Amino acid sequence: MTKPRFVVVGGGLTGLAAAHKLLEARGDEVEVLLLEASDRLGGSIASETREGFLLEHGADSFLTTKPASLDLVGRLGLDGELLRTNQGGRTLIVHNGRLRPLPDGFLLLAPTRLWPFLTTPLFSVGGKLRMACDLVVPRRRADDDESLADFVRRRLGQEALDRVAQPMIGGIYTADPERLSVRATMPQLLDFETQHGSVILGLRQQRRGTAARDTGVRYSLFVSFARGMQTLVDALAARLTGCGRLRTKVVRIVCDGPSWLLQLDTGESLRADAVIVATPSFVAADLLRAHAGALADELSGIEYASAAAVNLAYRAGEVPTLDGFGFVVPAIEQRRIIACTFAHRKFAGRAPDDGALLRVFVGGALQPEVLELDDAALTVRCREELRDLLGITAPPRFAIVSRHPHAMPQYHLGHLDRVGRLQRLAANAPGLHLCGNAYEGVGIPDCIRSGEAAALAALSLDDRQHHT
Repeated sequence: MTKPRFVVVGGGLTGLAAAHKLLEARGDEVEVLLLEASDRLGGSIASETREGFLLEHGADSFLTTKPASLDLVGRLGLDGELLRTNQGGRTLIVHNGRLRPLPDGFLLLAPTRLWPFLTTPLFSVGGKLRMACDLVVPRRRADDDESLADFVRRRLGQEALDRVAQPMIGGIYTADPERLSVRATMPQLLDFETQHGSVILGLRQQRRGTAARDTGVRYSLFVSFARGMQTLVDALAARLTGCGRLRTKVVRIVCDGPSWLLQLDTGESLRADAVIVATPSFVAADLLRAHAGALADELSGIEYASAAAVNLAYRAGEVPTLDGFGFVVPAIEQRRIIACTFAHRKFAGRAPDDGALLRVFVGGALQPEVLELDDAALTVRCREELRDLLGITAPPRFAIVSRHPHAMPQYHLGHLDRVGRLQRLAANAPGLHLCGNAYEGVGIPDCIRSGEAAALAALSLDDRQHHT
């Protein structure tokens, strides 16, 4: 009897997680094929060692509060390779051209401790009073979607938006908070308002609960791998030996009776019982337009932003002693970078003993024009900003620019409604499953969860087909 064939399109982390789950769940009972258009797996996740420095081209860590990543790491037997963040992980914010620490007890975008908040120079007296008004501002009664900017202004004021919410939360999505859906990105803020009548009170309650749960906690909030995030990609790829095809570009996916037909750019066609599309949504739209125009239109409606990370390696004495893991740059500072990570302070083993490694981030929805510069000019811009903000004048030992064009989906107002429409339209195409960071979360745990959920959904459909 011929085994049912499952084809995963896209070999980034989501596609790898989906293909791995298919094999993990059904093993020899199914044929799994993973198709990737580029010459490597892992998407934006890539680690490189150079002159004793461990460079991350994409994400340098993942969040431990969402279980999907740690669960997968455990099943892959990688627990022993996890690396906690170092001690002293304060976040700094650029304020009038100087680095200022986020006050102790400041979570997300509001204070949970009084004295550090009262004494911080990050906010004016008026700004602090306005933030305190969150304790008495009435709940919003309307249930329509609200932008992150409108939510923060309404509850905490303009300074909270400009100085904290925009660079920290908007920065996670490299997005414009005026367009970012709070419901799609930070639903816990809405829960705080609904349940506690206040963001500050909700965060204080969350802080108490987290402290109680974290007694004897094994991992820090963010973790990586001793040899870099490539470790996860390599482990998944090793489990998929014989299943993957690189430099294999799918150009069209159409339904052909009870199965699906995937047309490649070489003219070859592949048949599948189920297809998992783990590509960016605009790529999925192009693949599916011939079969499902309405679905493709919805997929095309998700906008994306581009960004770049610039790794700059220095000798230790050329970089000042830095108190924290990095800094974010509010847009109102009118600078040409959006954030910087002190990689050699964040994780052990990222730089040799006599070295320092900085990762500077540029671009995003608010500064797309910066990415029009070539690598040399972009590096010069970053060096100028580091000179102004950190006093670094020495040239780096080397600089590596990693560009990520159209990599960050923008969860704009109405995003969850769009996702609901996508789910309903996809339900009309049995055997077709969408997954990735375009839908319900942009982080590494979200991508893993999305890919694994698509795999399980595909297997459930196959079970139904083979029992009728």
